[in-house]
Amino acid sequence: MNITLRLLLGYFLIVGLAAWFVLTSFTEEVKPGVRQTMEETLVDTAHLLAEMATEDKSSGKLDPRRFAAAFERYRAREPHATIWGFKKDTLDLRVYITDERGIVLFDSDGKAVGQDYSKWNDVYLTLHGSYGVRSSLNAPDDTRSSVMHVAAPILRNGKTVGVLTVAKSTLSVQPFIERSRQRIERAGWWLMGGALAIGLLFTWWLTRSVGLLRRYAREVSQGRKAQLPELGIGELAELGRALAEMREKLDGREYVENYVHHLAHEMKSPLTALIGSAELLDENLPERERAIFTANVREQSSRLRDMLDKVLALAKLEHRNKLEEAVPVGLRELAETVMADHALRMQQHGIICDNRVPPEAQTTGEPFLLRQALANLLDNAIDFSPDGGRILLSLETAAGKHLLIVSDQGAGIPDYALPRVFERFYSLARPGTQRKSTGLGLPFVREVAALHGGEVELLNLPEGGVEARLSLPMR
Repeated sequence: MNITLRLLLGYFLIVGLAAWFVLTSFTEEVKPGVRQTMEETLVDTAHLLAEMATEDKSSGKLDPRRFAAAFERYRAREPHATIWGFKKDTLDLRVYITDERGIVLFDSDGKAVGQDYSKWNDVYLTLHGSYGVRSSLNAPDDTRSSVMHVAAPILRNGKTVGVLTVAKSTLSVQPFIERSRQRIERAGWWLMGGALAIGLLFTWWLTRSVGLLRRYAREVSQGRKAQLPELGIGELAELGRALAEMREKLDGREYVENYVHHLAHEMKSPLTALIGSAELLDENLPERERAIFTANVREQSSRLRDMLDKVLALAKLEHRNKLEEAVPVGLRELAETVMADHALRMQQHGIICDNRVPPEAQTTGEPFLLRQALANLLDNAIDFSPDGGRILLSLETAAGKHLLIVSDQGAGIPDYALPRVFERFYSLARPGTQRKSTGLGLPFVREVAALHGGEVELLNLPEGGVEARLSLPMR
């Protein structure tokens, strides 16, 4: 299970459990809360009616017919009330009165007159000076038929002479209970949905940041030019900066070690030649031989200077992670400029260079670096082309990138050398002179291509020669 799913499940489990607990508690409190409110209202009603009954009882004029008539008028009323969205068109209170023995003297429903209610809790408890209340089922098999009874004592001179009970079916408040429950459940689903959305957003943000750091680390481990992604502020951003600093320090240490090793190795040959020539020049040599050794000193000195210049240029380039200046660059104009720089060399060898790059082709990058990169590719093409050969500069467009192609008619690259042509200081002997270059030109081209988000590759052509393909972004 990946970290994204783990984070999401863990977050949703915590929020879900908390929401379930809260919603369950709310739901369980709805029904008792509504019934408690109803009971509190019935208490007030019972005591009010008990006071009215007390007057009649004390005067000895308790007339059931009067109560019956009053309740007939009461039940005939149509309140036309709208209570929290529910219409109430009928009145459904039941009232009965018992004497001090618990015998029903009056019943608004007219069905319990004369019955002994002394054993019912509402009557029994009230007659014994306690709060009388009970809840009974009208239909034993139907739990929804519960009726709440609240009693109040009828007092005369401080003595209980009867009991008045007000009864109301809990079905009358069931719609309020159901609506509250539905609203709570609806709110609960919204809460869960919102929690899921927030969890997804948070998980996406976190895993995206971790994914960017992971991709950055992989690109660094593969030796690519990777730029630290934007991570905002916080611990992940600090971790990213720490990784970048560690990378710079490790790269710098390894970079120096490798360069010192390779540079020392490559400098041995020209230094040996210089030392040997210098020792021979100390002797009394004929003028012709002296001229040969002097030319050798100049050549090896020039080679060392070129090597150091290119090492410094490549070292500076390899420590860059992004372009300093990105401007539109016309590829045809770039090719013409580089061809003009090499016109004299090509003329000396009778080499013809054909520029077939379309005039409208453009890329975005640093003109100076692109010019140097193309110049290195053209240098190699000239070095390995036969006298009177042809070099072709062309362009292909594929997958949203330009492929700037430099092809020659030379002998091609040996199979053993193809995997190593982009190694620093690796070079092949030039045809005719058998001299080697510094071996830094192609690594320089590769770094320029990487900075521009592209690549460079060398291929042997079936008909002979080499094709260098430099990919660059389309404008």
